[in-house]
Amino acid sequence: MNSIWSSDRAKGLNKRRKHLMLLLCVFMITVLLGLTWKTFHPSVFAVVNTDLSEGGSDEEHAIPEPDHIFTWAISAGDTLTAIFENYEISQNVMYQILSADESLLALDVLSPGNLLTFTLDQKTHKLVSMELFIHPGKRVIYNRVDDTSFNYDEIIISGEWKQELLNGEIIKSFYLSARSASLTDHETGNITDLFRDHIQFARDIRAGDRFQVIRSRQFVDGEFTGQSRIEGVRIFSGKRIYSAFLFDDGNYYDHKGKSLARALRRYPMAGHYRIISHFNPARRHPITHRITQHNGVDFTMPTGTPILSTGDGVVTRVHNHPFAGKYIEIQHGSQYATRYMHLSQILVKRGQTVQRGARIALSGNTGRSTGPHLHFELHVRGRPVNPLTAKIPMASAVPDGKLAEFNQRVGDLVSMMEQPWRKVALHRTDDHF
Repeated sequence: MNSIWSSDRAKGLNKRRKHLMLLLCVFMITVLLGLTWKTFHPSVFAVVNTDLSEGGSDEEHAIPEPDHIFTWAISAGDTLTAIFENYEISQNVMYQILSADESLLALDVLSPGNLLTFTLDQKTHKLVSMELFIHPGKRVIYNRVDDTSFNYDEIIISGEWKQELLNGEIIKSFYLSARSASLTDHETGNITDLFRDHIQFARDIRAGDRFQVIRSRQFVDGEFTGQSRIEGVRIFSGKRIYSAFLFDDGNYYDHKGKSLARALRRYPMAGHYRIISHFNPARRHPITHRITQHNGVDFTMPTGTPILSTGDGVVTRVHNHPFAGKYIEIQHGSQYATRYMHLSQILVKRGQTVQRGARIALSGNTGRSTGPHLHFELHVRGRPVNPLTAKIPMASAVPDGKLAEFNQRVGDLVSMMEQPWRKVALHRTDDHF
């Protein structure tokens, strides 16, 4: 009987082993089929989040960029050197791009919200192009020309400028009331700067006074770019009305057409110095021999010549650039900015307020230069213009021939202030201002 039991037991064990082996084979075949499917159908596994219920964002389901394209979102404290090192792109290539950027200097002011996109050659892994996304209305693309150099394309999209009326009543201070009315720090500063010769805000503005501001903001494909401008302001203080209106020459005037802007100097130095290179969008660079923009005027002068601010303003940049040399940028109100390059010594600090005619630096020969000289630029609403011929605040009032046009514009803006429900035409481009 024991032998029969042993025989039956052995048969049972063999049957179980065969069953387990069959299950193991089925499992292994299933695993192999799954791996094969994943290998030949990678898109099935590209979804980051498979929860497609309502409320899931597009970003959660985005397919990653190709492995030869990298995008870096700028954060506070980021440096160009560290970003290039992160992607193992040589410092030599970085300097090639900085060389191309000399006339623009866009890479000197990287800010949170900017994006840098690097595109590498898929075979050689050399950098082919780099895009700087500043905002939806402005990008700069640096493209490789040859093994040693890049050029750039600046892409400007005018978009739509939408007007809106902001108003409020002074409670504690103009600054706090303006911020409460949704004006930014920058816009509030521009308004106080406009009226600096007419109003002492800490003393003259009191609780109960009112203000009206017409602001235009830029949108590209419905997205706000972060760019804005003040087109009209009225401040009611007691029985007095202070006003400022932006005209098509880029200057602000009161309702009678009298200028609110202090005059700018045409030249950034005392005395006369020979011009060795004029403003030229297609100049052949004297060192690289490539056709590049020359966004300013070069004056030959001995190293150490005093350089003067051409107007009242705030120092916004103090840099030592490998190609532009030591340079300064000064913002003059909301519309004008000036740059002074190849300096030997800088006498001001970033954030410092300077007066028209103040000594800000000494000329030099720093950076990429053929000899001692000053490179001087004038920018109007963020775009370089010829500093020797551009319209700048020099007149004290709107010219007689333009007065009727100015009065019409003031009438339109005042009507919007008094009838806020009235629609004002949308500006499709920025050419008018």
